[in-house]
Amino acid sequence: MRTASLLLLSLFCLPVFGQLPETQLWLIQVKKEKDSVFLAKGTCITSNKGYHNQPCFSSDEKLLYFVSADSSKQTDIFCYTLRTRKMQRVTQTQLSEYSPQELKPGVLYAVVVEKDSAQRIHEIEAKTGIHTRVLEPDSVGYYCFLNADTLVYYKLTEPHSLRALDLTSNSETWLGNAPGRGFKAFNAYTLYYCLKDSLTTSLYRYNFRLQKAVLISDFPTGGEDIVWHSTLGLLRSEGKQILQLQVNTGVWRPLFDLGGLGLHRITRFAFDKDLKTLVVVDNL
Repeated sequence: MRTASLLLLSLFCLPVFGQLPETQLWLIQVKKEKDSVFLAKGTCITSNKGYHNQPCFSSDEKLLYFVSADSSKQTDIFCYTLRTRKMQRVTQTQLSEYSPQELKPGVLYAVVVEKDSAQRIHEIEAKTGIHTRVLEPDSVGYYCFLNADTLVYYKLTEPHSLRALDLTSNSETWLGNAPGRGFKAFNAYTLYYCLKDSLTTSLYRYNFRLQKAVLISDFPTGGEDIVWHSTLGLLRSEGKQILQLQVNTGVWRPLFDLGGLGLHRITRFAFDKDLKTLVVVDNL
């Protein structure tokens, strides 16, 4: 069995190696009635053509951060206020920022393509867009923090691998090769992650206390954005649909079909914690 060994939360594959895809962001209202959950009104919030990607909700869930590219294909971080529907730019640099995450109020982290093409994680002030700190590892694609001292990241050097870095000792642990971009925390000691080949993606649950991996499900390699939500469980996208894992059988069943909104192909998505809003990246 393909194995990995250490940790969590996620986001993205840097598109700097090729043409940026044409993508738009949609916000969709989520409604709950008794035991049912369904999607209501949907709105495209990025009407201009181009690359708009890697959305994430702020820690207070009042804002939506994402990246957008200008005509030069250089990306900056933008912020959309959910209540007022106002958009504003957060960063405006000669560097390219990707995959923003607000782990604590007012502090963003993002993968940044630096002038020498290094790809490292920067700490950024959300109000000013000023880069205040740079973390050590290079060639970072996807990333997450297990805690303040442990960074888990997708390393883009060949072969691609999943690694955990202790930020206090700078010691690094290799977790596995050929990971998918979807690795998510279930709780403080349990991780969901994917390993893949050209045909099959395998989803595992890893218990760090037991140091044991359990195969949860196999599915055709394609969409890799595995999402964990405390109410809906494990989710992934396939075409225009969001699928939900049936834990007892390991079968993915359609939960939402977004084709009726005119979407083409879902490549990323995220729900807020209160299950009121869904954000979707539509790949045109």
